[in-house]
Amino acid sequence: MIFLEKGNDVCMNNYDKILDYAKENDGYITTKEVGNLGINSTFLSNLVNDKKLERVGTGIYKLPEYPIDNFYILSKSSKNMCYSHATSLYLHNMSDRIPLVYDITVPYNYSGNLLNNENVSLRYVKDDIFELGMIDIKTINDLTVKCYDLERTLCDIIKDKNRMDKEIYSKALKEYARNKDKDILKLVKYAKKLDIEDEVVELMEVLL
Repeated sequence: MIFLEKGNDVCMNNYDKILDYAKENDGYITTKEVGNLGINSTFLSNLVNDKKLERVGTGIYKLPEYPIDNFYILSKSSKNMCYSHATSLYLHNMSDRIPLVYDITVPYNYSGNLLNNENVSLRYVKDDIFELGMIDIKTINDLTVKCYDLERTLCDIIKDKNRMDKEIYSKALKEYARNKDKDILKLVKYAKKLDIEDEVVELMEVLL
């Protein structure tokens, strides 16, 4: 065991700090968070070697007893990201198509790790609309990630309909029209900010 091998109260305290932090944060911890705790990343490597932690992404680790959640792992790789489009539809249970490529919206000046991830499709937006409709949502493993609300998601897929899977797009519009929690006023408000008000209004008149 690491703690016995080290035989050092300071080392033991650092290992405990890392594991306790992970337990308090959905079972996950990042290299950056360890640095913020004032602990050298070498302690992470030792915990991995001792099977106390698992490395699940670049600079991202989890406790073995916690589930691997790709939505959460991607969200931990960058704070300036938000699930959108078809991926957002899936998180809102408006699509049963499990994402193979994750739709993520980022600000125009984004320069993080997601740029080099082949499993990610990035959409770029201006800063003033990046946080429009952004909410916290739970994954299937009850982990919290950033995602756009239904109204922002609907606006996004309408705006980018030429890049959308036709089946997913059509089903989402019908599902939204039937949704008892839909907010048409919010939808039109978002559509105006995204310069697609006429198109959204016309679609809603047909569907409702």
